[in-house]
Amino acid sequence: MNIGVERTWVDGVKPYIEKAPLAALALGISSGFPYAMIGATLTTRLAQSGIDKKTVTAFSLAFLVYNLKFLWAWIVDGVRLPVIGGLGQRVSWLLVAGVLVIAAVVNLALVDPQADIARTALAAILVGAAGATFDIVIDAYRIEILEPRQLGVGAGMSQYGWRIGSAGAGALALVIAARGGWHLAYLACACFALPAMLAALVVGEPERRRDPIERKGASTALDAIWRPFVQFFTRPGAVVILAFILIHKIGDTLANLTFRLLFDDLGFSNDEIAFYDVGLGFWAYLVGIFVGGILYARMGMKRSVLLALILMMVSNLSFAGLAAAGHSNAGMAGAIGFENFASGFGGVAVVAYFSALCDLRFTAAQYALISAAASILGRIVTGTTAGALIEAMGYVNFYLLTTVIALPGVLLFWWMSHTGMIDRSIGSAGTIGEGDVREEEGI
Repeated sequence: MNIGVERTWVDGVKPYIEKAPLAALALGISSGFPYAMIGATLTTRLAQSGIDKKTVTAFSLAFLVYNLKFLWAWIVDGVRLPVIGGLGQRVSWLLVAGVLVIAAVVNLALVDPQADIARTALAAILVGAAGATFDIVIDAYRIEILEPRQLGVGAGMSQYGWRIGSAGAGALALVIAARGGWHLAYLACACFALPAMLAALVVGEPERRRDPIERKGASTALDAIWRPFVQFFTRPGAVVILAFILIHKIGDTLANLTFRLLFDDLGFSNDEIAFYDVGLGFWAYLVGIFVGGILYARMGMKRSVLLALILMMVSNLSFAGLAAAGHSNAGMAGAIGFENFASGFGGVAVVAYFSALCDLRFTAAQYALISAAASILGRIVTGTTAGALIEAMGYVNFYLLTTVIALPGVLLFWWMSHTGMIDRSIGSAGTIGEGDVREEEGI
């Protein structure tokens, strides 16, 4: 304990400028841009090409690839690349995945939606597959270059980067497309893959990375596939941990899907929505990320995650208040500001916790499984029930319901903390000491 030593907020800023968190920022920039290329950017391109709305919305299926990335994440952990593999398992895969993303985006740039919509759809799916693979390596590399004390700050810097990459690529594409066409716009955006690739070359192979393959004997592809999952599910409380991962964000996701519907029904203008939801919300989110990184380091993992869950739950109540108040700029500013701050704070704490769950021998496969589980249930529930619930009970009761739905996740994490399950379930990525890798019997 540093008794008598007064810590200042300047001390809280210093961790953000260390080498590994700065690398996490670069990784986040590259992670965010493929998502933008097949998201709003592609939607705008298709609309301006005269493609009908039904076909445009069908392109959202390209995002499903991201939810399936755990199926091939084991390859990144267990397969050594020839020749380039000498640079290290993570560095070599990050470079190759970056090249694949660049190639996929270039391919999407060269297709003509008006001439061949089927080829355009295939090109979008290829970007999704390459982007998901890039994400697998980026997540694993980020976790392994960060020390346990840096997981919160690193998660925050990664999210800063993701916002910069996705928004920057989207804006750059629109600006260039207006002057030089969509082909040139996509070609220019391919350069957003470079920050992660350069970071890997500068930082090098993570010292904490562990080889998942026992070199004592022959290892089969089947071993590489099942060992990450067996290791995860045989640790103490694995089923309860997975249940928490599945349910922790359902209420928040269910509410987030409906905000624009609420704003429209309350009569907010496009200018008001742009100012509060896009402008104020963006800065509130960034502040939440920054504060989240500092408080994660000060409060520790368990208390900061619990606080994040409570903030995300309570933020839904602010929209119940806005729905009850009606058209109120002050009410909208408060609701949007609070919700985005809570989301930024929660993203840091929860992502850091999920990162700490990984075993350093299977970082890519296990984090891909965790991130897929964290989003898939919420997307299924929100996509099938949100609109019907609003029509049945109204906005106020709907947002009260989303608050109640979020409560089990809060209570479950509180119970896990007080029973010691959180501490027992942490993987080697969240433990101090480079040699602290727990070998599991029978794996």
